[in-house]
Amino acid sequence: MAKGKDARVTIILECTSCLRNRVNKESRGISRYITQKNRHNTPSRLELRKFCPSCSKHTIHGELKK
Repeated sequence: MAKGKDARVTIILECTSCLRNRVNKESRGISRYITQKNRHNTPSRLELRKFCPSCSKHTIHGELKK
């Protein structure tokens, strides 16, 4: 039996600090993580503290628009 919309969706988290500072020319780029979230439990945008190699510290990573 086919189900309706899946509860789990794949999302991309991007460093908000790198976007604000416009990333230096010598850095490797913007940090992005791929993860999943349950659409029914967390309908709003997800924000997690993750390590950003460009900033060399833990920063807030926010969900990208699709």
